[in-house]
Amino acid sequence: MNWKPMILLIVSLTSAYQMLLHFIQYRSASNPIPENVSDIYDAETHKRWMAYSGEKNRLQIFASLISWAITFVLLCLNAHAAVAKLFPQNLYVQLMVVITFQTLLETLFSIPLGYINTMKIEEKYGFNRSTKKTFAIDQVRNLLIELVLGIVLGVLLCALHQWLGDGMVLLFAACVFAIGLFISFLYPILSRMSNKFVPLEEGELREKLTALLTKHGYKVKAIEVMDASRRTTKSNAYFTGFGSLKTIVLYDNLVNTMTPDEICAVFAHELGHGLNKDVLKMQLMNLGNMLLMALLAWLCVRTVGMHTAFGFGSVNYGFAYILLGCAWLALLSPLTGLITSAYSRRAEYRADRQAISEGYGQALITGLKKLAKDNFSHLSPSPLLVKLTYSHPPLSQRIAAIEAALPPSQTPETDPVE
Repeated sequence: MNWKPMILLIVSLTSAYQMLLHFIQYRSASNPIPENVSDIYDAETHKRWMAYSGEKNRLQIFASLISWAITFVLLCLNAHAAVAKLFPQNLYVQLMVVITFQTLLETLFSIPLGYINTMKIEEKYGFNRSTKKTFAIDQVRNLLIELVLGIVLGVLLCALHQWLGDGMVLLFAACVFAIGLFISFLYPILSRMSNKFVPLEEGELREKLTALLTKHGYKVKAIEVMDASRRTTKSNAYFTGFGSLKTIVLYDNLVNTMTPDEICAVFAHELGHGLNKDVLKMQLMNLGNMLLMALLAWLCVRTVGMHTAFGFGSVNYGFAYILLGCAWLALLSPLTGLITSAYSRRAEYRADRQAISEGYGQALITGLKKLAKDNFSHLSPSPLLVKLTYSHPPLSQRIAAIEAALPPSQTPETDPVE
C-alpha cells in the first residue's frame, strides 16, 4: 500500500474539518440571542463580544492552517527521517530526536500565535493580566511538559512493542490511561508552581460550602482561593482530590463577583456530578478511547511501510507517535468526541437538577449568567457545532431546563398583571 498519499490526505482532511468547525463558530456569532439570556450582554457589550469572537476565531482558523502547512511540508519532505539520520541509530535516541524536532518546531510557530491571542486579543478586550515575563515562563513550562510527556509516551510505546510485540495493545492502553490519571493527580501540584493559593476566609461562603459537601459524606480537606487574576479576569472554580476527600479551589475573580449562594449553586452542580459518578463514567469512556488509541498505535508500529514511505529505513517509534496524533487519532477523534460530548451534555442537565434539589436553582441561573458574562461566552452557538463538539449544552437551553424543573418554592414571585 502507498501510505504517503493516504496519510497526507488524512492530515489534510482532518485539518480542513477543524478549520470548518472554527468557521462555523465564526459565522454563528451573528445568530439571534435567545430571549432567556438576552439580559447578559447589553447592546454595546454584545458588539464588543462579536468583535472579540471574530478575532479569536480568525486566529484559530489561521493557527489550524499554519499547523496543517507545517505538518504537510515536513511529511512531504521526509524531514523527520532526514533529521533522525544525523544522530546515532539507537531506537530510543531516534524516537527522542524525532519527537523533540516535531515539538520544538510546533512550539516555534505556536508561541507567536499564543502571544497574539494572550497579549494582543485578550489584552485588547480587558481579559489578560499576564505580563510578558509570565507569558514567557508559561511557554517554557508548557514546552517542557509537552516534550517530557511526548518522550515518555514514545519510550513506553517502543519498550512495550519490543517486549510484547502484538500483545502490547492492552498494556499500552492501560499505561496511557494510568498516565492520564497520574497527570490529573499532579494537576493541583503543578498549578501551585504558577499560582498562589490562600485559605478562604471564615464566613458565610465557607460555612455553606462545607455544609453542602459534608451533607453528602464528602470531607473538605481545604477551601482555597487561587490568584487567577494575575493572568485573566475570567472566572472558574473546581474540585480536586480523589474519593470523599475534596479540596475546593475558587478563582479570586469568582469570589469577587458572585454571591455565596451563586458559588454554592456552582458547587452543588459539581456535587451532582460526583453523586452520579459522572467522572467515573467518563473515565470508563476514556478507557475505551485509550484502547482504540492503542490499536492505532499498534498499527503504526507494526506497519513498516508507514515509515519507509517517509524516508525511514525501519520503524521509528517517535514518528509512529507523531503519525498517531496528526493522522489516525485526528481521524478517529470526531467520532469518539461526538459520543462523549453527547453523554457529557446529558450529565450537565442532571447535575443542574442536583443544584435545584439543594435549593440553589435560581442562584444557579444567576450564577451561570455571571460566568457567561465574565468569560465572554457564546450565547447562540450553531446547533450543529453543539452536537459535534460541545461538552456543555448552550446556556439558554440549560436555563430553560432549570426553570422547567424549579419547584414553586424556588420560583421567583411576579406581580400580577393589572
